[in-house]
Amino acid sequence: MQEPMKFTIVGAGSSYTPELIEEMANRRDALPVKELVLYDIDPERLSIMGGFARRYADRLGLRAEIRCTTDLDDALYGAAFVDTQIRVGGNVQRVKDEKIPMKYGLIGQETTGPGGMMKAMRTIPVMIEVARAMEKNAPEGWLINYTNPTGLVTEAVTKYTKARIAGFCSGGIFPKMWAKESMGIAYDRVQYDYIGLNHMNFISNITIDGRPVTEEEFEALAKANHDVPVEIQKLLGCLTSPYLQYYYLTSRRLKENLAKPQTRGEYVQDLEKEVFAAYADPSNDEKPAALAKRGGGGYSEVAMNFVNAVYNNIDTEMVVNVPNRGAIPFLPDTAVVEINCMVNRRGMAPIHKDYCPPMVWGLIAAVKNYEQLAVEAAVEGSVSKLKQALMAHPLVRDYDLVEALVPELLEANREYLPQFSL
Repeated sequence: MQEPMKFTIVGAGSSYTPELIEEMANRRDALPVKELVLYDIDPERLSIMGGFARRYADRLGLRAEIRCTTDLDDALYGAAFVDTQIRVGGNVQRVKDEKIPMKYGLIGQETTGPGGMMKAMRTIPVMIEVARAMEKNAPEGWLINYTNPTGLVTEAVTKYTKARIAGFCSGGIFPKMWAKESMGIAYDRVQYDYIGLNHMNFISNITIDGRPVTEEEFEALAKANHDVPVEIQKLLGCLTSPYLQYYYLTSRRLKENLAKPQTRGEYVQDLEKEVFAAYADPSNDEKPAALAKRGGGGYSEVAMNFVNAVYNNIDTEMVVNVPNRGAIPFLPDTAVVEINCMVNRRGMAPIHKDYCPPMVWGLIAAVKNYEQLAVEAAVEGSVSKLKQALMAHPLVRDYDLVEALVPELLEANREYLPQFSL
């Protein structure tokens, strides 16, 4: 049996941290975590989460030593796995990412479009700093990234550092979740080809128990994706990421979001007050019910599936953000893609895709073009490449919009963009 491990959570003040603790407790026999280190730059949130984490772990029977630190080197030193879930600028900046694009008649969303790009501008330099600290303190450890936009973050870390990173999103198991929800089918009975980028992916060749799904079963799965209409998925002949709603229903979603009294970020800000009040209660040792409204379901399960595959050297097929290396023929080898991989102790091997739905390859290529320019802009602090990225983005493209939008986005994020000369 392997030695017990040190597991670190970077951004442990996140409301998602208890989900990871619960999954560790469920797998404590297969994945013996000896030391769980909670790291955050916000001492108050860290203290609240540390207290709750100890109570919750004790309730679940997880016997790991849990400690908190604001020292990154201390947090990372000797860690076998490091889960990153940071939000640079918090939800205050998220709301700006949502509201500013909408002023210009554009989708305002935290990972898609101009808002997602600004989140990348704030986040990539910080994640490169974390990755370089990993190189020094835990060179053999794995960085499990859930920090959004995870595709861009993973691409930046793989291109500019030597840290070992696996980029994840719970979207990789959505088809399994939809099958369970719509037909009561266990996860391990469902398989599929998954091709594309983070929040820009398409699912085809879907089988149950090794046989192709029927038209009725496909429709049931498509209906369980509540964000993209069944008619669109049937037209494409594949299931889609929920985020495709912003590309295929752009005008409709923009109109709906403009009519709402709050953006999603404002809603989450209010919700987190309720969630953290529950975490701060010294008598509470249960996850608050309000956490279920936060979204992000399945992420801790995917993270610990990866840990299990690597730690116990069990061949496991997973959807991971990894360098393409020819898996998707029409994208560069260095481009990070979200795709089926075989995972074990040696790492992740992307599974070559012979088929991409013909009507979507252009969209995937265009968004990857944007992503690669955005990564370069974030690292270099280049305003011109930032503008080029938006010019390449299918949801923007318009030069006059770019010229008007970029100065406002940069000014709204000034304190989080030290790489730019503002």
